[in-house]
Amino acid sequence: MSIEIQTIEQNGNYKIQVSGQVDLYTSPNLRKSLLEAIDKSKETITVQLSHVEYMDSSGVATLVEGLRSATKQKKIFQILSPSHAVRKVLNLSRLETVFQITESN
Repeated sequence: MSIEIQTIEQNGNYKIQVSGQVDLYTSPNLRKSLLEAIDKSKETITVQLSHVEYMDSSGVATLVEGLRSATKQKKIFQILSPSHAVRKVLNLSRLETVFQITESN
């Protein structure tokens, strides 16, 4: 089980690129990156999930926690280009309408 997380700052906003598997063992790493980016960000946090091969409920819980933290700080939290695996778990948990999901061009 592996995860790769890259955080990119651009004009005070943060993009977090995630690849690999987001599960019980790797989600704490994602949580740490998300919360740090949310605290530092001026306005927008974008989480790119196009290269995530697998996500379980702990990964979904981590995304929900990120959304709540961003909302509390009046910041925008968006998911960019979720992979089929991520979209499937968001649909199953009925969260596809809770998150702001955008597709990259």
